[in-house]
Amino acid sequence: MSETPPLPVIWLDESLLAVDKPAGLRTLPDGYDPSLPHARSLLEPLYGRLWIVHRLDKETSGVLLLARSAQAHRSLNTQFEQRQTRKAYCALVNGSPAWQEYTVRLPLRTDGDRHHRSVVDTRRGKSAVTCLRVLERFAAHTLLEAAPETGRTHQIRAHLAALGLPIVGDLLYGGAALPDGEAPLLGLHAAWLEVAHPLSGERLHLEAPLPPALQEALHALRAGL
Repeated sequence: MSETPPLPVIWLDESLLAVDKPAGLRTLPDGYDPSLPHARSLLEPLYGRLWIVHRLDKETSGVLLLARSAQAHRSLNTQFEQRQTRKAYCALVNGSPAWQEYTVRLPLRTDGDRHHRSVVDTRRGKSAVTCLRVLERFAAHTLLEAAPETGRTHQIRAHLAALGLPIVGDLLYGGAALPDGEAPLLGLHAAWLEVAHPLSGERLHLEAPLPPALQEALHALRAGL
C-alpha cells in the first residue's frame, strides 16, 4: 500500500479527512460503471472506512470533507442539515453583472428537464439561496465568490445560468469555453468550508487553492489574451 496520499490532504485527524478534490473525479461511485475511480475508493485503502459528508460535482474541484467515524458523520450531517456550516466557491462566469453583490433567491427543481438539469420553478421548486460577490472583472468574464445558503443539486450552476452568467466551460448550463485558450473543465472551485469539529467543537476553516487550470485561465484573462 502506498503511503503517498492519492489526493492533497487539507486536514487529517481521528475524526475527519479533508482533501482537495481535482476536477474530473467523482465523489461517489458512478451509477452506470461502479468500477470507475471516485474519491472514496482512492482514499479508503490509506485511511480506512470513510463516510461522505457532502458532495462535489465531478467537474468541480476543491474542498471535500469526509468523516472517519459514524459519530463524526452524524455530527457533520446535523451541521449541514441545520445550516451551521459555511462555504464558498470561486466561479468564473461568462458576462459581467451590473452589481457588486447580489443574493439569488430562486427555487430550484432537481432533474427538471430532459437534460437532467436543475431548473428554476417558482411553483414546484425547493427554496434555494446563493450569495454572490464580485472578486475580479475582465472584459467579458467575471470571477465571483458564490456562497450557497442551501444545498440543492447544481445550485450555483443553475442560479448563475438563470442570471445570464453561466460558468465558463459548463456546457450543460450554457457556459461557453474561453476563446483562444484551454478553459478549465469547469470554472467552479470549492474554495473553503467551515465546520465545527465533531469532538472539540473547534471551528475549522478548510481551504483549497485554485487549481492550475483555473489559475492559468485567470492569468490569460488578466493579460488580455
